[in-house]
Amino acid sequence: MDWSHYRFRSLWALPAPPAAVYDLLEQAEDYPRWWPQVRKVTKLSDTTGVITIRSVLPYDMVFTAREVRRDREGGVLEIAMSGDIDGWARWTLTPHGGGSLARYDQVVDVNKPLLRRFAVPGRPVFRANHWLMMRAGRRGLMAYLAGGQQSGHQAD
Repeated sequence: MDWSHYRFRSLWALPAPPAAVYDLLEQAEDYPRWWPQVRKVTKLSDTTGVITIRSVLPYDMVFTAREVRRDREGGVLEIAMSGDIDGWARWTLTPHGGGSLARYDQVVDVNKPLLRRFAVPGRPVFRANHWLMMRAGRRGLMAYLAGGQQSGHQAD
């Protein structure tokens, strides 16, 4: 087993229709407005950018995100990632009750040397760190949706 290989899945029930959520999620440069752990997004082109994230643990992860799929009708946004993490991430949006269900799937290999060094003993902590980041992202997006897309971070 490669201890630096991770698969994540998060499900967010949201009180807005899939098209409205899609419109927000496709604007990655706005993520820092509602997702505190997305520290910086630097747009390089219409399909590529550099993203810096940091959750609870005191380290930044920096990677280049390149659009792989943008399917508004299908509710799918997918990127390829390279840098401190290599792999892919995908949002899939479907109707759910009166709103939508946002499914986030991610498969990555961690390249950051410090994290690779502590891959085995740190794995539960790294997974918890990711879970906390996703929880804060959902809360931030919920507040952003409720507040009419106002800027500012939501505390977790």
